[in-house]
Amino acid sequence: MRRSYATLDRPFQAVLTTVLAAALMAGPALGQSVPTPESVLGFPIGADFRLATYEESLQYFQRLDAASDRVELRQVGETSMGRPWYLALISSAENLRNVDRYRDIALRLADPGDMNPEEARRLAREGKAVVHIDGGLHATEAAHAQHSIQLAYDLVTGDDDPEIARILDDVILILWFSINPDGQTMVSDWYESNVGTPFEVASTPFLYQKYIGHDNNRDGYMINQIESRVVTRVTREWEPQIMYNHHQTAPFPARIWIPPFAEPISPHVHPLMWRTVNLMGMAMAQALEERGQTGAVHMGSGFDNWYPGFMDHANNFHNVASFLTETGLYRYATPHFYTVNDFPSSARELRPQSLYASPWEGGWWRIRDAIDYMITASVSVLDVAAKYKTDLLYNRYQAARDVAAEYRDGPPYGYFIPQDQVDPVAAAEMLRRLAFNDIEVRQLTRPVTADGVTHPEGTWVVLMDQPNANFARQLFEVQSYPDLREYPEGPPEQPYDVSGWTLPYQFHVRVVEARSPLGADLRGAAGELLADPLPWNAAGDAEPFDSPPDVGFDTHPNARAIVPLPGRVRGGGGALLLDPAENNGYRALNRAWESGGRVSFLAGAVGDSGSAGTSGRWAISGLSGSARNAMVEELHLQASGGSADGVAMSRPRVGLYRPWNASMDEGWTRWVMEMYDFDFTSLYNADVRAGDLNGRYDVIVMADIGAGAILDGFEEGSVPARYAGGIGAEGVRELDAFVRQGGTLVTLNNSSRFAVDQLHLPVRNVVEDVDRDEYFAGGAIIQLHVDPSHPVMSGMPERAAVFVGNSPVFTVEDDFRGRVLAKYPENGSPLLSGYFLGEEYVHGYAAALDVAHGDGRVVLLGMKPQWRGQPFGTFKVLFNAALYTRAVAGSTPETSVFWTAPVEPEEPEGGGEARSRR
Repeated sequence: MRRSYATLDRPFQAVLTTVLAAALMAGPALGQSVPTPESVLGFPIGADFRLATYEESLQYFQRLDAASDRVELRQVGETSMGRPWYLALISSAENLRNVDRYRDIALRLADPGDMNPEEARRLAREGKAVVHIDGGLHATEAAHAQHSIQLAYDLVTGDDDPEIARILDDVILILWFSINPDGQTMVSDWYESNVGTPFEVASTPFLYQKYIGHDNNRDGYMINQIESRVVTRVTREWEPQIMYNHHQTAPFPARIWIPPFAEPISPHVHPLMWRTVNLMGMAMAQALEERGQTGAVHMGSGFDNWYPGFMDHANNFHNVASFLTETGLYRYATPHFYTVNDFPSSARELRPQSLYASPWEGGWWRIRDAIDYMITASVSVLDVAAKYKTDLLYNRYQAARDVAAEYRDGPPYGYFIPQDQVDPVAAAEMLRRLAFNDIEVRQLTRPVTADGVTHPEGTWVVLMDQPNANFARQLFEVQSYPDLREYPEGPPEQPYDVSGWTLPYQFHVRVVEARSPLGADLRGAAGELLADPLPWNAAGDAEPFDSPPDVGFDTHPNARAIVPLPGRVRGGGGALLLDPAENNGYRALNRAWESGGRVSFLAGAVGDSGSAGTSGRWAISGLSGSARNAMVEELHLQASGGSADGVAMSRPRVGLYRPWNASMDEGWTRWVMEMYDFDFTSLYNADVRAGDLNGRYDVIVMADIGAGAILDGFEEGSVPARYAGGIGAEGVRELDAFVRQGGTLVTLNNSSRFAVDQLHLPVRNVVEDVDRDEYFAGGAIIQLHVDPSHPVMSGMPERAAVFVGNSPVFTVEDDFRGRVLAKYPENGSPLLSGYFLGEEYVHGYAAALDVAHGDGRVVLLGMKPQWRGQPFGTFKVLFNAALYTRAVAGSTPETSVFWTAPVEPEEPEGGGEARSRR
C-alpha cells in the first residue's frame, strides 16, 4: 500500500531499489506474519551499542508495510542530502481504506468557514483523531528514532490489547519514524565507527543536518530548510489535532520531562491548545507511574513556550495541540550507571515533590530504558486521542471559529504590506513564508483608505478573520517579554531561547496594522485569495499525495503568487548601478563575476558633525544588454543606469572558518552565503595553521563562535586525533599575519571577543564583566545608529533594527585606528522587540567597528546579521563584510566623526536594576 509523490531520480534511488527488492524477496508476503524489528535489523530495538540507520529503519517499515494492512508507507519528499523520505500511516485496515475521507474531515474542521456547530459535531463524531508523532529530530538524541520502530511493531501486533485496539479504531497515526533521515544515518554511522574504542561516546565533528544541526528545531516559522518545509507542507495537508515531538536530555536526575510548560507561554494561542497539552502531560505522568517508570517531572521551570520557531510550537498557532518531551540521555546507545552521589546535592534526598512525585533512585540507564519511557508516553498520547477523539475534533473547529471571530470583532483587523519597500523582494520573501504556512494573503485591486492611510493598488493584505490568524499576529507583533521574578526584588527569569523576533523589524519591511474595522468596500478591494491556501490537496480534491518532492516556495500556489515589483532600470549608462539595500543585488554581483562581467564599488560620502553619511553603491558592467535585462527581470532589481567610476573589484577569495566542534551559526552563515551565490571555501583548523593565508584568501569570515571553541576545539583524547584541538596559538599567529599583510578578518558576534583578545586590538568589551542579573540581551531586536557611508554598512538605514544575542559592546583605546560602523543610542532604551536588561551599560557605545591592524582590517560585528537565516534586513552587513577587501577599504576614509567615545559610566546604584523590559 505505497504511494509516492514522484519517481525517484536522485543517487539514492539505486540504493533504495536494491534495499526494497531484497526486503520483498526475503520478507513475508502480504497477509503473512508481521516481521519483528530484530528479524530485519539483526538486533533487538534498544540493544546496547546498536543504532539503526535511516536506511535500516526504512527497510523495516517497507517490510512492515508489505506484511500488514494497518500500515501505509508514503514518500513525502527528499532531504537536504537527497535521501528519499517516508512516513508511515498506522491505523485499522478500514480506516486506511477510508483515510482520504477522514483527512477531508480534519481539513474541514481546521478551516470551517461558516460551518455551524451541528455540522461540526456530526463531522467530529464521524471523523478519526489524527496524531503526529515523530522521532529523530535531534539525531544525537538517539532513542526516539529507534522508539518509532518498536512503537509501530507494538501497534500493528497489539490485537489482544484493548487499549491498542481502541487506538487503531479511532486514531490515524502519522508516524515520522525519522524526521531527520540525514542526521539519523550520520550519527548512527559515527557511533558505530567508534563503538569499542576510546571515542565511543565522542561528540560528532559535524552538524547532524546539512546546515543547521540542532537548530532544525528553531526553523518552524521561517521554514528556510528543506526538512522544515516538508514537515510544514505535510502538516498543513493533514491538519492533525495533536503533534508530539520527542527529544532527549531531561533535567538530571529526572528521567522524562513532560508538560505543562514553564512560564511564560505565548499569548496568542487558543486556550484549548494549552489545556489539551496539559491534559496530555498529566496522562503521560499517570501512565508512567502505572508502569513503575519513575522520575517523571513536569516542566515547571526551564523550558518555556515563548519562541514560536520550535517545530512543534509553531503549530499551536494553527490550533494544533503541540508539545515535546525530554527523556533521559547518556550518550547514544552506551549504557551508564548512576549513583545518588552523581545527583546534584539538592536531589540526593529523593524527596517526592508535587511535580516530581516518584524520584528516580539511580542505577543503570540504557537506551532501551529511554525507548520504553517514550513508548509509554506515545501510547498514552494515542490513548487520550482515542478516548477523546470527538472532543479533539470539535475543539479544532471551535478554536478555528473563535480565532476568526476574535479578529472580526477586534484589532488587529488586518495588516497592509506595501509592494514599494526599501528591498521589495524582502517583503515578498516574508509573505511567502506566511503563505506556505497557510496564512491567506490577498492583494488590493484598487486604492483604499484605512485609519486615515491610503494604500495603493497592489498592496498585499492579510485579513485577520481567518483560523490561523494567531500565527500572523505572533510574527508581526512586537514582543513584550514579561518581567518574571522569584520574588519582587529578585533576579529576573530570562528566556529559554530568544525573546523577540518581529518579522517586519527583521526584514526591514513596512507593515501597517489595521486598528479599525475593515468595511465591505475595503474587503471587496482586497479581492480573492492569490491562490488556494491549501496548495496541493484541498478538502474535496481528487487523489491525494501526488505532489512533487520539491518543496521550494515556488511550489506553493499561494506563495508563488506573491510576486515583488518588476525589475527596472532608471536612466541610461553603460553600467548597472545597484542599491545595496536590495539583497538580490549581491546575487547579481556574484552572477556577474561568474559570467565574466566587471564589478566596482562606488563609495558613499562621509557625514560630518557626528551625522551618518550616504551609502555607497555597487556597479556591474561588461554584460550584454540581454544578459543585463534578464538579470534585472529575474532578480526584480530596482536599478539605475550610470557609469562604473568606482573601485574595480575582482571576485574576493573568501574563507569561512568551519571548526570540527561544529557550529550552528557557521552552518547558517554557510547557508545564507550559498543562497546568494557567494563563492567561498570552508576553512578548517589545519588550513588556518598551514599559513600562507594571504596567498589563498582576501577575506576570512568567522561566524558567532566562542573563543574557546576557536582556540582549543575538542579536548585531546575526546575525539579521534584529526578532530581534536582548535587553531591554537599557531593559528592565531597566522591570522594575525594575514591581517597585518593586508587581509580582512570578519568576526560575527562572539568571535569578535576572540579577535579582540588574541590579536590584541585596541578595543574593549564594556559588558564583559557585567553580571547576567544586571545586563542581559540574549536574543532581542534593538535599534542602532548606523553609518551607511562605510562600505560594510552600505544599504543600511541610519536607524536600523538589528538582532543581538549575548553580543559584545565596544569602546576603543587611545591607539585605535579605524571607524565605528554602528553605535547604541546615547539615552533611552535601544529595545524594539523582546527583552533587554541594563540599557545604562550600552549608552553611546559601539556595536560594530572597522579596526585597522597593520595593513589589513578586522571588522568586529557585535550583532547577529544572519541569525538563523531570518534578518533579511541585515544580510547585507555580512555580504558587504565578505566583500570588504583591501581595495574597497582604500576607497573610504579611515576615520570619521560619526562617533565619540562616551565617558565611562559609574557603577549603577542598587546593582544595576533593570530599566528596559519591553
